[in-house]
Amino acid sequence: MLLLPDTGLSLAAGCWLLLDVAFLLALIIHLLGDCGRRYSTLYAVFEDIIRYGKTKLGRRPAWLHWFDLPKRWFWHFYLLSVIWNGALLGFIVRSLLLGVQLPQWIQLLFNFFHKDSEQKIYDEELSTLLALSLLWIHSLRRLFECFYVSVYSGGVINLAHYCLGVFYYFLLGITVLDHAELDYNKVTVTEILQQLDWCHLAGCLFYIWASLLQYRSHVILANLRKDKSGKIVTMNHVIPSGDWFETISCPHYFAELCIYTSIGFLFGLDHLTWWLLVLFVFLNQSSAAILCHEFYHQKFDPYPAHRKAFIPYLF
Repeated sequence: MLLLPDTGLSLAAGCWLLLDVAFLLALIIHLLGDCGRRYSTLYAVFEDIIRYGKTKLGRRPAWLHWFDLPKRWFWHFYLLSVIWNGALLGFIVRSLLLGVQLPQWIQLLFNFFHKDSEQKIYDEELSTLLALSLLWIHSLRRLFECFYVSVYSGGVINLAHYCLGVFYYFLLGITVLDHAELDYNKVTVTEILQQLDWCHLAGCLFYIWASLLQYRSHVILANLRKDKSGKIVTMNHVIPSGDWFETISCPHYFAELCIYTSIGFLFGLDHLTWWLLVLFVFLNQSSAAILCHEFYHQKFDPYPAHRKAFIPYLF
């Protein structure tokens, strides 16, 4: 299996580590950006890539519009995840419960992204199946929300942002399986259920809570553009209120971090590659929350001063 030279990290772990460093630098550059650099072409490109939707800069170089894609295309990411990660889940179920060997192209893909390990997937079948299942359910719910809950305006995302989203959801399921090589010994449902531990219960309960928080937050945001009958009456941005919006500007982003953290609990906190992914989610969502928080402060005067951007009572 492919290893990064002299590090012992798999290619999957290396990808997340590289993204972690890139997004950390991007966040620092944005927070430290001065007025002079804001008018440079390079800085304008940088800001255009990290911003999307309502946080896009008002005056942008005309050529940057060539790389705009509709923000409502977010549903592409979730459809990809439902199909791809659902297929991975199906392959793993057939492998574990029926002893059917994985297709050769899947094995080659895993060998490319994963690290060598003496550890086998047995003794962690329940964690693996739960993680893939919760990822699939999360993607399915978000796909549903894109079509039946969210109200999108004419917001856009950058082509680079779109490509990153496709890569992200492609690598998710592969990352779950980075903790072990696959074994084709058939196991029974009873043997899998015997692996049930506190970490599985804690992870699932945390996942349910975070998913409900995110769903409620998306409903609140969508209702800002609807009347009492549910008819869309405006595309203007309004200060959200109620539930966790009273504490932070972006509880839906905070919930996203909690969802991926909860899946990490399923492995008993012992899955390095997954926690590198969680770090990426933290940096990505905190960056988006800070940009959104800044937008609210610029657009609405006054904006509730006690609200934080991302983490309740912290920042």
